[in-house]
Amino acid sequence: MIQSVNLRVDPKTAASHLLLIMHVSNELHIDANRIQNLRVVRRSIDARQRKVMLNVTVKVALDTNDPLSIANHIDYQPLPSDAPVCIVVGAGPAGLFASLRLIESGIKPILLERGKDVDSRRKDMAMIARTGIVDPDSNYCFGEGGAGAYSDGKLFTRSKKRGPVDKILHILHQHGAQEDVLIDAHPHIGTDKLPEVIKAIRQTILNCGGEVKFQTKVTEIILSPDGTQALGVVTDSGTKFLGPVILATGHSARDVYSMLQKSKVTIEPKGIAVGVRLEHPQTLIDQIRYHSPQGRGKYLPPAEYTMLTRIANRGVYSFCMCPGGFIIPAASSPGEMVVNGMSPSNRGTKWANSGMVVEVLPEDVGSEFGTDELKMIRFQQSIEKRFFDDAKGTQNAPAQRMQDFVSSRPSTSLPATSYAPGIHPARIDQLLPKGIATRLQKGFEEFGKKNRGFLTNDAVLIGNETRTSSPVRIPRHNELLHHINVTGLYPCGEGAGYAGGIVSAAIDGERCAEAVVTTIH
Repeated sequence: MIQSVNLRVDPKTAASHLLLIMHVSNELHIDANRIQNLRVVRRSIDARQRKVMLNVTVKVALDTNDPLSIANHIDYQPLPSDAPVCIVVGAGPAGLFASLRLIESGIKPILLERGKDVDSRRKDMAMIARTGIVDPDSNYCFGEGGAGAYSDGKLFTRSKKRGPVDKILHILHQHGAQEDVLIDAHPHIGTDKLPEVIKAIRQTILNCGGEVKFQTKVTEIILSPDGTQALGVVTDSGTKFLGPVILATGHSARDVYSMLQKSKVTIEPKGIAVGVRLEHPQTLIDQIRYHSPQGRGKYLPPAEYTMLTRIANRGVYSFCMCPGGFIIPAASSPGEMVVNGMSPSNRGTKWANSGMVVEVLPEDVGSEFGTDELKMIRFQQSIEKRFFDDAKGTQNAPAQRMQDFVSSRPSTSLPATSYAPGIHPARIDQLLPKGIATRLQKGFEEFGKKNRGFLTNDAVLIGNETRTSSPVRIPRHNELLHHINVTGLYPCGEGAGYAGGIVSAAIDGERCAEAVVTTIH
């Protein structure tokens, strides 16, 4: 007999297979020898009280040796030679999962990616850290895997559609992600593991007869004479690819938004969030979140946090928190400064970082940035150029200690940092637009009151976090998912303004692929 049991246990018990068996036997009032097999299927940390506990769901095999597999694999079949074609623009999570879903439905994806494959990107990203040189088509934002490829690989989403979420996690596990992604409430893969998963997904696409083309930038959407139907795309080499188009280009493809505007494809400005990367010692975050001077101890992982408040009618919150991680240069064009965060799979560095950002709506942005659909991009760019130090000409980032920032005073020294290109003292309270800086200062004061020790000069603000989401939305039909005025064009994922993170982008990719299927079959 297979039985599921919900447990609430201490960290040591949760980490021990034998202790879990003993706990289950007590819970069920049975002899432990009846438990032939046990597998954890769900796990979450509850650190709300002084005593940290874990909520664990286990499956147990009683009086039987039946296997307790938790993985569901999809059998991707080769496509017939005459399979219909769909063009997928962008090889981030939305584009990759759209391609897989098309294959499931018997449609051949032709996946076009402006950047390089996930391995070749490494050299260009190393060049950014060493020299400050940014290749506008191969960087932390562009290339196979998209902006998430070299990130923490966080797979947590607040989507209530748990079924699609589970499918995405199972597909990632099928392609090499560790089994923990199927178990943990806040799963992650890690920047050291995710590239191999991405390559495995690419290989599935190729094995089934799909096509993947790197360094192939789409420069034009081919529209019908009346502009109401997408017929295909044109690339920078002049090559045409015909078929319905899933546009999954990510939130930093500014040239794509300009291309759509020139083609009179309806787009609209969208709110974003702007702020900084905040870096603490991980030991301090462990002490705060686990309510213990000893920190996390032997059995708990590096602690995470989530912060949220409202200041002057705008949200102030943490974003993309990376425990045991490091900060990276994430600009996608020369002469700009942007930072982001990531973590390896073991989250083993001595630093914790997160984006700390303020909500900015289109009505908050002045007319000096224009009044058209691209005004939020110009506002975003203006901050990125302001933070870039022309005199240094590198990705060495402006930085300010946390309490100094809150008190609007310069930092005379800076702590050690995970940010490889280095940092230099600067008045971030003055570099940020006033409304953003003031809200962040007040937000930090609130976070410090609720989490004693969080507001400290041992923490440092580094650079600017401006790429939290797309500054443009490409509106689409609510049910059919194609563009509201252009059939055959399926705006998709973060770049279209309909996702935020790996899993939600992947789900949106699947949904757009399913919409294509209804028009082809």
